Amino acid sequence: MKKTVVINAVGLTRRLIGPDTPRIREFLASGQSRDIAPVLPAVTCSAQSTYLTGKMPSDHGIVGNGWFFKEELEVKFWRQSNRLVQSPKIWDRLKAEDPGFTCANMFWWYNMYSSVDYSVTPRPNYLADGRKIPDIYSHPASLRDDLQERFGQFPLFKFWGPMAGIDSTRWIADACIHTDQSYNPTLTLIYLPHLDYNLQRLGPDPEQIGPDLQALDHEVGRLLDHYGPQEVQMVILSEYGITPVSQPVHLNRMLRKNGLIAIREERGLELLDAGASEAFAVADHQVAHIYVKDRDRIGEVRDLVAATPGVERVLEGASRREAGLDHERAGDLIAVAGPDAWFTYYFWLDDARAPDYARMVDIHKKPGYDPVELMTDPSDPLVKLKILRKLAGKKLGFRSVLDVIPLKAELIRGSHGRIPEDPADYPIFICNNKGPLPDSPIAPTEVYGELYRLVKGL
Repeated sequence: MKKTVVINAVGLTRRLIGPDTPRIREFLASGQSRDIAPVLPAVTCSAQSTYLTGKMPSDHGIVGNGWFFKEELEVKFWRQSNRLVQSPKIWDRLKAEDPGFTCANMFWWYNMYSSVDYSVTPRPNYLADGRKIPDIYSHPASLRDDLQERFGQFPLFKFWGPMAGIDSTRWIADACIHTDQSYNPTLTLIYLPHLDYNLQRLGPDPEQIGPDLQALDHEVGRLLDHYGPQEVQMVILSEYGITPVSQPVHLNRMLRKNGLIAIREERGLELLDAGASEAFAVADHQVAHIYVKDRDRIGEVRDLVAATPGVERVLEGASRREAGLDHERAGDLIAVAGPDAWFTYYFWLDDARAPDYARMVDIHKKPGYDPVELMTDPSDPLVKLKILRKLAGKKLGFRSVLDVIPLKAELIRGSHGRIPEDPADYPIFICNNKGPLPDSPIAPTEVYGELYRLVKGL
């Protein structure tokens, strides 16, 4: 088997490769590339699971970054157990064919309790006093201590939230280089998230995100410099492309106004009661899963959703199957946003009654994805001082809520999840191997076969 390294540069597209990415551009020019027709939804967990299993969400079950867990009647996002993926992974096949094969999974999702040999993933400590301490989970467990002794505590608050930036990507690159030096895995999967942040904050304008492209290119270059002398099979790919948006669509507010959403009130604030709702939407970027309690009302709900400005189409029945989303975890209806639109999870009608978590970075309590967690309120000149004061208080042991996230969905300028009209906004697959590739664009399920071919040296 051939040693292979896969660098997942989140958000990278052919459109973004240019003067600000000299190392990536050189790699592209010296190898070969194909666009990847995105999976629907074109979001992290669905795309990665499709790449690693060669199956669509209808088979592997990862219908988004989160969904409605019907046994528990709760919406859950960003779960970690690899057992949630219901199809065998590429490393399972390669291990069965060669017991000497080893795999390192460095921050790709569903990382915990898989059959890879080496793994690292974010896993904060939640202390009894309410504090959240940045940390990682690793296998073997000793790798966690080794990495944080060498490179410092994993910068969790630079991995997601208003302070997200290059620090987390740099830490991951350092960790990958050290893991390779320590264990020399046959296949290494590397996740570099940096472009995801300002592409959502600012949109995909190369003039605005030039510094972000340069920062990512530097970290990719360090990895290429490390692995290059080993003559390994190198791949740079991405999961999706991010396109401009300016229209947030509040499906749950529409459903609430039509009497379909159930609300619980606690301490004067409102919470979505998914289990008691007649219909509700699990928003995930530009795709939303709509779950309907009474199947006799699906037509009624479909018509309401389809008539909502910003909704391009609603999938059900045959169209849901054709999209590869015919799975029990998926919504009874699946809404796809128009080119300029994206879906919020917002369900309250009065910001004064929004739940406390709405103004916080809290990816596990929110019943949907919230990109506004990347932002602070630009109209508040004191917001940075507020953050510093609250963080200082937490370090001193005082309980406080870091409620600095604005309820202003209109701040978001880039999103993903739907299939873009222009292939220049598709994710990309670049490799230094000269073997034959399928015609462009390749299907998302074909990424599995190409990675398998590279590792096998075919």
